[in-house]
Amino acid sequence: MEKKDLQPASVFHYFEEICHVPRPSKKEERIRQYLTDFAESHGLEYKVDEAGNVLIRKNASAGKEHLKTVVLQSHMDMVCEKNGGVEHNFDTDPIETYIDGDWLRAKGTTLGADNGIGVATELAVLADRNIEHGPIECLFTVDEETGLTGAFALKEGFMNGDILLNLDSEDEGELFIGCAGGAGTTAEFPCPMVQAPEGYFFFRVAVKGLTGGHSGDDINKNRANANKILNRYLTALMQRYGMCLCEIDGGNLHNAIPREASAVCAVPMAHKEDVRVDLNVFLAEIEDEYAVTEPNLIMELESESPRREVMEAEAMKRFLLAVYAVHNGVYAMSQDIPGLVETSSNLASVKQKDGKIIVVTSQRSSILSSRKDMSQAVRAAFELGGASCVTADGYPGWKPNPSSEILGIAVESYKRLFGAEPKVKAIHAGLECGLFLEKYPSLDMVSFGPTLRGVHSPDERMLIPTVEKFWNHLLDVLKHIPAKA
Repeated sequence: MEKKDLQPASVFHYFEEICHVPRPSKKEERIRQYLTDFAESHGLEYKVDEAGNVLIRKNASAGKEHLKTVVLQSHMDMVCEKNGGVEHNFDTDPIETYIDGDWLRAKGTTLGADNGIGVATELAVLADRNIEHGPIECLFTVDEETGLTGAFALKEGFMNGDILLNLDSEDEGELFIGCAGGAGTTAEFPCPMVQAPEGYFFFRVAVKGLTGGHSGDDINKNRANANKILNRYLTALMQRYGMCLCEIDGGNLHNAIPREASAVCAVPMAHKEDVRVDLNVFLAEIEDEYAVTEPNLIMELESESPRREVMEAEAMKRFLLAVYAVHNGVYAMSQDIPGLVETSSNLASVKQKDGKIIVVTSQRSSILSSRKDMSQAVRAAFELGGASCVTADGYPGWKPNPSSEILGIAVESYKRLFGAEPKVKAIHAGLECGLFLEKYPSLDMVSFGPTLRGVHSPDERMLIPTVEKFWNHLLDVLKHIPAKA
């Protein structure tokens, strides 16, 4: 199969086009320009709000003017992650896609199908003059991945739809009617430096090759957290050999399970070989613990040139023990929806900067009080370690409505097209829908999309056959939208 043969051709055409438009979170200028140029070239009305969100309107097809107005919604930014050693500038370089069996992938980077495939699908709907639909508004929001900035900034009256179809889900055949709310907790640990001791062996230890993934949707899949693994090894060296810490760095994005972490450390020269032996034993244990989910796990130890300074011993101890103690992963499962994660936390990144070590975490829950409790538990561990902590205001969840009219239409459409019952679910990841409901409380919403895997990591891939099913399902739903009251 070649890319020119992919179906539906219009959707894959626009997806390939936007893969050539840089669109990191908070840097959406070029993709926004692309969208407004598209609207102008197709003679479509559009507007842009102060946050940079774009809304493009399309009139109903002949005979469908009486139907309710549908908002198709996707976010225009993407997570920018790449494998170590890959030369790629997300601010300027195109995403290079290729076909791998039934999957579409990118060469060493995130694919951007989250949520580029939603954007491409909206463009295909706007460009097609033959499909049947009522009045349509296509909403493209900014900065979903790092702060939901566009959804937060959306003002009443910017859109006028009765129904919203969010095209930002990752499992074909599943209809989502609820999502978790979330908030980020950031800790700043003091990092006083003192003169490095004499007669010490300096080395760099690194964790690599982890699967990573989305900190909401993948948090229950027992994937290893690089920051936690590194911290576990460093804590053991501190307790056994009086290790000193010089530098530490791990993870990048608040909404991604970290795949890599590294540190520069030092131990007395007498323990030079001990740390290597301990690493082999430790690695064997971790490989056994994550034999199923982390087949490519690597830990490396290399000699480093001596550093002039190391972290003061008591501050280092407090930091390492606090990170060891803080919860990471699933905290509670839903009592209402079998298999749904209710509450979780992700130890996302550890960065050393300007005399501090900054640790970023994210908490999610479908119950607001439980999310607040999880954030407080994270703060408690960090504050006991001497850190100052701030928890952001966060974003609301989306409470499921099993009686939703658009849900019923989407279910019947799927059964009619494919002879199978779709799964109706809530998702532990955050969607913008909760924020839309705050400003448009009468919106009737459902979220669906093609199958994606490995999102927020360079392993991101899209299952090609599901894109056509998703497209056909969307068109059939649009054809059966009810009339305005």
